[in-house]
Amino acid sequence: MSAPSVPPRIVIASRESRLAMWQAEHVRARLSGLYPETTVDILGMSTRGDQILDRPLAAIGGKGLFIKELEVAMQDGSADLAVHSLKDVPMEMPEGFVLAAISARENPCDAFVSNLFSVIDDLPAGAVVGTSSLRRAAILRACHPRLVIRSLRGNLDTRLRKLDAGDYDAIILAAAGLIRLGLPQRIRSLLTPEQSLPAPGQGVLGIEVCSLRTDIAALVAPLDDPVTADCVRAERAFSRALGGSCQVPLAAHALPEGDGLWLRGWVATPDGSEMVRGELRGHLSDAESIGRSLAQMLRQQGAESILQQLAAG
Repeated sequence: MSAPSVPPRIVIASRESRLAMWQAEHVRARLSGLYPETTVDILGMSTRGDQILDRPLAAIGGKGLFIKELEVAMQDGSADLAVHSLKDVPMEMPEGFVLAAISARENPCDAFVSNLFSVIDDLPAGAVVGTSSLRRAAILRACHPRLVIRSLRGNLDTRLRKLDAGDYDAIILAAAGLIRLGLPQRIRSLLTPEQSLPAPGQGVLGIEVCSLRTDIAALVAPLDDPVTADCVRAERAFSRALGGSCQVPLAAHALPEGDGLWLRGWVATPDGSEMVRGELRGHLSDAESIGRSLAQMLRQQGAESILQQLAAG
């Protein structure tokens, strides 16, 4: 196969939050190393998801609000690719777009962040915990019913400022974001997958391109980590088969086991009163089939009733 032709300039579309820009800078550095003769620029953009902070994400249209403006920039030629935290990418890709590369995964766990307490079990009854995630809220309500769970929107720095201002006793964040921004000291403890199973794609970066831009897809292909990509395909197939969206509290996490893959997943009601969990193993090459099969298993074990409740509102 011939090497892809390298353009004189590549433009990366990115949200303007500090974490999103770190992610874009990371990809820019990788591309600049691969193609030193090419100028790689970043086009910072504000999205509706960044602008509307007074309502839960599920109430304003879901995770797609974080990527729509970036996709418009790719469509009109202002940008060649976009870099996303993969857990923010809708399970159904919009027509005309593809994920061209999936990065190696950073630590996928949720992080317990507090100025007062070291671990979540130290929190007293009535302590206020902030999260923007239905998944995290459901697991907290199921396992720690004595706590008060309050919505917490905004970028990572905004959330930390609200914690430091005393608005919350603790907040739950993705460990990957804190590590990437050089803030691992803010992590008081990690929640293991057994305590808080991660979201599909957590800790992974996804590079999105227009499906017709096979030239750009070829250029970013070396950034793809095949094993992580297989794991993420299983997680996203599981979520997709259960109608995964910001309205469905759902978790999925896959680990490689040699040539195999171990997928765990659950779906719950928002209050955590009902939860159906399961796990399935198979070959890495069957990643999407494993995800769909686990989703079907959970539907038969009670997830169908949960999904019907959520659909009924």
